[in-house]
Amino acid sequence: MYVCVCNAIRESELRQVARRSGGDAEAVYATLGKRPNCGSCLDDAEAILFEEREMACEPVYAE
Repeated sequence: MYVCVCNAIRESELRQVARRSGGDAEAVYATLGKRPNCGSCLDDAEAILFEEREMACEPVYAE
């Protein structure tokens, strides 16, 4: 799914970069070599970054 139509940034790309770098959505866009244009995607991008980083911090329990 595209999160940022202006830059053709997919959700999967944001999730991959969220695991490798910190910062807000604008910083992650910069890591991808892009910058927000209209800005309507930033709230959704922030939510995806937060979710991905939270999942990376959750402990994994073996059953």
